[in-house]
Amino acid sequence: MTFVSSAQSALLTWTAQRRLPAIRHFRDHPHEVQQQVLRELLHTARATEWGRRYGFADGMSSAEFAARVPISAYEELVPDLERVMRGEADVLWPGRVQWFAKSSGTTNARSKYIPVTREALHECHYRAGRDMVALSTLHYPEAQLPGGKTLSLGGTHTPNPLRPTDAASRAGDISAVIMQNLPAWAEHIRTPPLELALLDEWEQKIERIARYVLTQDVRALAGVPTWMIVLLRRVTELAGAGSITEVWPNLRLFLHGAVAFGPYRELFRQLIPGPQMHYLEVYNASEGYLALQDEPDSEDLLLLLNHGIYYEFLPADQWEAPEPRALPLEAVELGKNYALIISTNAGLWRYKIGDTVRFTSLQPYRIRISGRTKHFLNAFGEEVVVENAEAAVAAACRATATTVRDFTAAPIYFAGAADGSRGGHQWLIEFTQPPHDPAHFTAILDQTLRQLNSDYDAKRHRDLALAPPMVTVATSGQFERWLASRGKLGGQHKVPRLSNSRELLEEILNTA
Repeated sequence: MTFVSSAQSALLTWTAQRRLPAIRHFRDHPHEVQQQVLRELLHTARATEWGRRYGFADGMSSAEFAARVPISAYEELVPDLERVMRGEADVLWPGRVQWFAKSSGTTNARSKYIPVTREALHECHYRAGRDMVALSTLHYPEAQLPGGKTLSLGGTHTPNPLRPTDAASRAGDISAVIMQNLPAWAEHIRTPPLELALLDEWEQKIERIARYVLTQDVRALAGVPTWMIVLLRRVTELAGAGSITEVWPNLRLFLHGAVAFGPYRELFRQLIPGPQMHYLEVYNASEGYLALQDEPDSEDLLLLLNHGIYYEFLPADQWEAPEPRALPLEAVELGKNYALIISTNAGLWRYKIGDTVRFTSLQPYRIRISGRTKHFLNAFGEEVVVENAEAAVAAACRATATTVRDFTAAPIYFAGAADGSRGGHQWLIEFTQPPHDPAHFTAILDQTLRQLNSDYDAKRHRDLALAPPMVTVATSGQFERWLASRGKLGGQHKVPRLSNSRELLEEILNTA
């Protein structure tokens, strides 16, 4: 096996843990830190086209900033973003941007391209990466994580589609952009090498990575649960082992993100048996590294406040307003759903990222991802969000000793219901271990949704307005085939959990 020397491990641990005082500072002084971030962003960008257009100036208050700069969705920024992609300098952020994250956060055929500046890489993504290493070594010192390798599974990058002859400008999955530009300290402790990590053909990539990492001292995993499962199974098969712990006896930690972990938790316990394994969630999007799980005993995510991102929060009643009014951090309340609005050191200004969160703590500010502004079920006034769906599937899995590979749900409109008088929800679920009693699984799914969501419960009362859910069992690999058909297999691409129309569900059903 390949090992990192004890001296190198100690140096890496010491370097990472130097971030702990900074983490404590923004936890203890969140509002002051956020105001400083906004001042630095405005100062840096004041000479850009956007800075001149909206009058960025030193001393500009957060209220003035909110009054002058409109909230923008991606579609509204496309003209300026395309200019940036074509190589124009000083449009949204100083200088020319060479790297772009190709976002999978849309179900549209057209991909989103998010600028990734040098500042965003080093002051956001890599700073948060150091934070995660610092907290991991603090909470799990016995694991000696920097003494081995972190197996990171990500996507790929290709030439910038609007500058295809410029070899220096690339676009791809944010994980690939990060890996390609990693600082030496991080590259030193990760595996596999870039020539394997950035392969674009997914099946070949899994096979070659699995064969390479068999002989590595893997102590941590980092990636999307959906795809990490595929790799761990292949490594176990190649090794002829009973579990992955026989291959990597020092494996202690999985840093996971992109999808909620609840439905996958039992499956990972089966793949990695034993109490020595730990799990921490990260919230790292194409637009920035936003939050991470800083306490092992809580699934809440600490909002990262000194990483070049200024946050605002849009209440649910403002999501479709013609002139939406967002709240600053100090005005948020516990338990409410907010759409995230961010201004970043990648040149995104009051950008509606599309994710929704709710606060679980205000001292310090901790959140849970509750869904997306466009991914929910509300065809009949039930207002089911992704967080509800993830929790209900996880509860049904626990109650029936079942594991799930992937799932999505969509409405059944009145004309498609059994008696034509009520609507309902169809859940397409791919099980890795199907339930012995599908009716019990469906009942727990329904019961949990009713407990979590009063609107859903009201519609389900006596089956009057909303019929019981219908679970359809997907064939093996059905979701992967759908992703492959859209060129989105692997990396951080994922299946949308909920949709308010049947278009997506019908597409996946037709891949069976």
